[in-house]
Amino acid sequence: MLSTSFLQINYKFMRYLFILFSLLSIHLSAQKAKHNVKPKLVVGVVLDQMRPDYLIRFNKKFSQKGFNRLLKNGNECVNAFINYLPSYTGPGHTCIYTGSVPSLHGIASNDWFDRNTGKSVYCTQDNDAKNVGGTLKSGKMSPKNLWATTITDELRLASNFKSKVIAISVKDRASILPGGHTANASYWMDDSNGVFMTSDFYMKSLPSWVSDFNTINYASKLMNQNWNPLLPINNYIESTSDDNKYEGKFAGEYAPTFPHNTSNLKLSDIKKTPFGNEILTLFAKEVLKNEKLGQGDETDFLAISYSSTDYVGHQFGPNSIEIEDTYLRMDQEIEKLLSYLDAQVGEGNYTLFLTADHAVAHNPQFLMDNKIPAGYFFGKVLKDTLNKFLLTKFQHPKMVNEIGENFIWLNDSLLKNATYKKEEIIAEILNFCKQKEEIQFAVDMNNIDKAMLPSIIKEMAINGFVAKRSGDILLLLNPAWLDAYAKTGTTHGTWNPYDTHIPLIWFGAGIQKGKTMQQVYMTDIAATLATLLHIQMPNACIGKTIEEVLK
Repeated sequence: MLSTSFLQINYKFMRYLFILFSLLSIHLSAQKAKHNVKPKLVVGVVLDQMRPDYLIRFNKKFSQKGFNRLLKNGNECVNAFINYLPSYTGPGHTCIYTGSVPSLHGIASNDWFDRNTGKSVYCTQDNDAKNVGGTLKSGKMSPKNLWATTITDELRLASNFKSKVIAISVKDRASILPGGHTANASYWMDDSNGVFMTSDFYMKSLPSWVSDFNTINYASKLMNQNWNPLLPINNYIESTSDDNKYEGKFAGEYAPTFPHNTSNLKLSDIKKTPFGNEILTLFAKEVLKNEKLGQGDETDFLAISYSSTDYVGHQFGPNSIEIEDTYLRMDQEIEKLLSYLDAQVGEGNYTLFLTADHAVAHNPQFLMDNKIPAGYFFGKVLKDTLNKFLLTKFQHPKMVNEIGENFIWLNDSLLKNATYKKEEIIAEILNFCKQKEEIQFAVDMNNIDKAMLPSIIKEMAINGFVAKRSGDILLLLNPAWLDAYAKTGTTHGTWNPYDTHIPLIWFGAGIQKGKTMQQVYMTDIAATLATLLHIQMPNACIGKTIEEVLK
């Protein structure tokens, strides 16, 4: 028989194990319950054309309540990249919200040519739509060209359409594409008069609060302030001198320097100033308040895209005092937005992510002046010379319809009646392009498997190719060569890291503080949101959940 002392020890041990397992069970249940709690609101913030190095370069001048609050208390994915080309606004916003790539979601670029009509098509163009507010031309917009669902669509479907989704931007495409097919509203600015509007795809008339906001005429009030630097001009030591040859000028200016008398500009130029971002924050606050986002039983979604960062970047370039000043002001807008979300929804009740639709290149002349190889490529010049060459070869004029956004488009309607095969014409174009110093690769997209390309670039090209909407021949320029429309300012659109390395910060409910060092992709954003919200991924999503950012 067992001794009494042994039974007592065994009893105490079993009792200890019971308490231990009970506590563990309670802990796991609490963790599971915590994990299953969805945020009341998701806020997607896209800064058009933002380079991730801005977060480091301007950091000392940021406050502790804007970008630095996100970095300190959120999770920064420091190696986030776009995994397709071309890197433009339309595909970028679509990729963020679909978790997919152009070959699957259909938004090939900002513009493309219709194969049947030969006419140019804008990515959110809808000739059947009518304006609601604003002007007729600005209202012919909807997401009908988008083939896939967005994470915002999936949230609406998962909640039986009880979740509210609203998307806003100064740019039409930057609000329409994030909002998806089922948004309660997507609002954008009518350039001509500085008011927010939508189309009858979403509603028959503007809510009274939107009309009231437009009546205040914030655009005029902001532009009349003129654009002066936030700090003394000598403090902008992270940028080039204020007066230089790399920057574009506003109409009527003798030099691209501060102060910029915005009161003398057209109202539509507000998007080319930080005031375009400021008016969007004001509008975002009205959306949150009047639509009561984050106040219901289901998770709501507010998609905000700040576009003025892109317009300023195009005109002045990434090394300008103007872009530095724009991001110092953007830091203030982030602080305002976070503060309002804390007050309106409650700190810890919302999840926010901040990213960009693409980054941007340096001005080529700036690089050349600093002994770095670079140059300019002008599509119109190549189009003219190529058409002259093809005329002598095939006796047909204007065989090239357009060259732009990395592609050569052949004139399909002309080629239908030509005596030569399309393959012969493409072969001649490829040989012609090989002689051009600025063109590193010219690729027949219908035979890309035969192209001698690095595998990673080939994959990006395939991901970005939409057979019904993309051009026939893909042009890949040498690094730092710009497909330009001017020699001042800059642009984007390539596979190179300066265009495809983007910021990505997660913050708020359900987010694990820290840094994620592994390489992630733009397509992973929607997949991660789907996991956070316990809903289905968008129907063309190829992304993976970034597990390190979730608790």
